[in-house]
This record gives sequence, C-alpha cells and structure tokens, in this order.
Amino acid sequence: MAEEQFIIHPIPPVWDEHSRILILGSFPSVKSREMMFFYGHPQNRYWKVLAALFKEEVPMTIPERKSFLLRNHIAAWDVIASCRITGSSDSSIRDVVPNDLRPILSGADIRRIFTNGGTAWKMYHRYTEPVVGRPAVRLPSTSSANAAWSLDRLIGEWKVIREA
Repeated sequence: MAEEQFIIHPIPPVWDEHSRILILGSFPSVKSREMMFFYGHPQNRYWKVLAALFKEEVPMTIPERKSFLLRNHIAAWDVIASCRITGSSDSSIRDVVPNDLRPILSGADIRRIFTNGGTAWKMYHRYTEPVVGRPAVRLPSTSSANAAWSLDRLIGEWKVIREA
C-alpha cells in the first residue's frame, strides 16, 4: 500500500501566447510524475479524447503531446502546486497549495477554463476562482477510475472545448 507523501508538483505548465483554452487537472498521478508529463498513465483517456476532438492521431511522446497542445491552442496544467497525497488517489489529497494561474491568464488570451474531473473542479472553485475571478467548466474525468464513462461518452461531453 502506498504511503502518504508531501509532493511539490514537478511538471511545468504547457502554454504559449496563442493558448485559448486552459485545461486543468487536479495533481499528476504517480505515472505522470515518473514520466514528467501530464496524463502519463496508458489507461487515462485524455490524449485519446483530445485527438478525437481535433481529428488528429493520438500523440504518444512528450514532444508530440506538447506540440499537439500548442498547435491546438490548449494550455495544460494542474490546480494544485503541492499537497499530501497517497499514490495517485485524488480522494487522499490534503494540505493543498494551489498553482498561481495568473501568469498564464495574463500571458495568453484564455477564453475558457475547463477542469478534468470533479476534484480538479472542487479545488479550482475553492482555491483559484476567488483569486482569478473566472469560473471553470467541469468536464468528466478521463481517468480509467471513471469507468462509468465510455470513451465515446467522454468525447461527447468534452466537445465543448472546441466551442471555446
């Protein structure tokens, strides 16, 4: 069984001045922290969902994933800068320190903010929205733990990012 650890978010945000959409997760999984990039677990459907929405091949390498995000004007990061967490369990997260999103929001014309799942939305609503004054749209989690949502159903819900 994994032990609770205090972890500082190790992955920098991906964005540039052309980013229009900001997608926020809660905190990187163990696999993502090992890989040093977002949504590194092969069972997470994030990259499959985005590839389907933008009618592209699923990016596999970190450079391909960064390029995919920037080419499609997507900024990606997480709400949490540091926390105590057991393994990859969002339900174990405590002692949250949020990331400062102001550099992204002032450096790019972010038109809409989306969260990947309920934990990211709750953390954003609690810690970040009061600071930046911008609401986020809660999307269903692409995690394999969200087994009630099929890939097709996720793609159907996530299509709102194309309208941003």
